[in-house]
Amino acid sequence: MSEGITMPGEEHSAAPASGTEAAAPAPAPGTEAAPNPRGARTSRWLRMLGRDRAAAVGAVILGLVALVALFGPLVIGDRAQRQDLDASLRPPSLSDGVYGLLGTDVLGRSVLARLVEAAATTLSVAVPAVLCSLAVGSALGLWAGYHGGRRESLVMRVADVILSFPSLLIAVVVLYVFSPSALNIVLILAVTRIPVYLRTARAEAAELRSRLFVDAARTFGTPSRKIIYWHILPIALPTLLTVATLDFCFVMLTESSLSFLGIGIQPPEVSWGLMVAQGRQYLQTAWWITVLPGLAIVLTTVSATVLAAWARIATDPAQRWRLTLPTKRRGASAAVPPELIP
Repeated sequence: MSEGITMPGEEHSAAPASGTEAAAPAPAPGTEAAPNPRGARTSRWLRMLGRDRAAAVGAVILGLVALVALFGPLVIGDRAQRQDLDASLRPPSLSDGVYGLLGTDVLGRSVLARLVEAAATTLSVAVPAVLCSLAVGSALGLWAGYHGGRRESLVMRVADVILSFPSLLIAVVVLYVFSPSALNIVLILAVTRIPVYLRTARAEAAELRSRLFVDAARTFGTPSRKIIYWHILPIALPTLLTVATLDFCFVMLTESSLSFLGIGIQPPEVSWGLMVAQGRQYLQTAWWITVLPGLAIVLTTVSATVLAAWARIATDPAQRWRLTLPTKRRGASAAVPPELIP
């Protein structure tokens, strides 16, 4: 055979015999490298979020609140606790600089600085409580829903016992007996919110355990913990995260209610609910002390609720097409698949 002819398959067998691998061929001039799948997925989610203006605004507000809670206390220092009785109950104005932009309270402390520090305190209670209840409740619910039988009955009866008592009443009783601190509030709220995730995860696992891919994994001898982790959890996770986003609103409002009643966050610490409680007697003369932290609570909870509704649709493959419609046609065509839309 002549030297210029190459038999089929010989180009694959011509790899170098040494232990080093051949260098990847450089892309031809004028061609671009393949896009990063993770970057493409992120850009797709951002485009879907941008199509829903309400969800985009909610995401921006929550992002700003998170940034303020993380870095705000480092910027203001002790400004939130600094008193100036000569500046008591000053209305919002620019004459006193940036810290007087939202006025002062009865002790002359900057309301702006206290709002920033209160954001960090409120989120430091709500976020750990939601994460703890999400982790424990989801783990127990997936385990009980997958195995069923007595395990499921035992776990569900424990959830029923916890749900039989109002969470706010339990928090009031426990915090009245023990010292009201941020750690105790986190533990109480986490325990009382576990049944929410437990029942949701149990329902998801009970429905998925009879699916074909789970039966196939079980046939090949895959341990149950790996089936739960690799096959059931990824499908149930979007629903659990949506529930967690909504539950974040409930936990934050509960913390604000406890602080308003005087058994939550205690001075010299400050939270949004405590600010509302401290300023309620000056509502007619200094409305900004109560209205501004109340407005912060409303904006944060509404933003989280709107974002949770968007996330529920975005993570559901059967409903995700709704977010691809133009805003004007989304309401009228909400129940019509895209292939049937004229």
